Amino acid sequence: MRFMTCGLALLLAVGAVPTIAHAHPSEIILLRHPEKLDRFELCPIGKERAEALAHQYLGKGASQSLFPPGVSPAAIVAITMHSLELAAPVADTWNLPVTTYSVLPTSDKRTFERELNNATRSAAHAVMSDPNYQGKPVIMVWEHNHIARTRLEREFPGQQVTLEQLFNIDKLPDVPKDWFSQNYDYFWIVRFADPGSDVPTSFEMMRQNFLAPYNNLPDNGWGGAEPASDELGCIKVGPNLKPH
Repeated sequence: MRFMTCGLALLLAVGAVPTIAHAHPSEIILLRHPEKLDRFELCPIGKERAEALAHQYLGKGASQSLFPPGVSPAAIVAITMHSLELAAPVADTWNLPVTTYSVLPTSDKRTFERELNNATRSAAHAVMSDPNYQGKPVIMVWEHNHIARTRLEREFPGQQVTLEQLFNIDKLPDVPKDWFSQNYDYFWIVRFADPGSDVPTSFEMMRQNFLAPYNNLPDNGWGGAEPASDELGCIKVGPNLKPH
């Protein structure tokens, strides 16, 4: 697995990001990291979700591919260890590196959040200004609070700290204001059909519905209660999960 890493020191030095230019992708597929074991690693069901996403939705030759025939992602972008672990099997199928904006876990929650803010701004600027991505789809596997979180936006007034703000998704109607902590099973697909504007032309929220052998994965509805079980060693994952 190859990785393209942007150094943390550089990210922390970035206080303000230049205005995003009109060289954006055709669409950005957003999803959060899967179920986790701890601050560093996915739990078994999270690892299975990463495998399922590669085989059925995001990888080359996926059975329910989100990409039309002949279309491939220009980049696969990740931020935390959990999101990198999801992105890696997808990237392998396309023979692409994972472009990472590395933020490592720390016991200081406030410092960690600020580092995620900086990394999110840097990543958004790169995705929306890199000419290599222009007119092509990009996959971003992210930390859910930094996709959309009202609380976070209130805590950092005057700053753009979520992808919902940075990609102007909040300018579209009927877009959720928060990505719920109990939802691991959705894509947000943001499309930019107007090459002259950085405001998206459409937004789609799509539920992951896996076919066998991955149809045991939790798939609660948006905002619905997440099934809970302690048997798999995961943080907040569902019951009645059958191993393969």
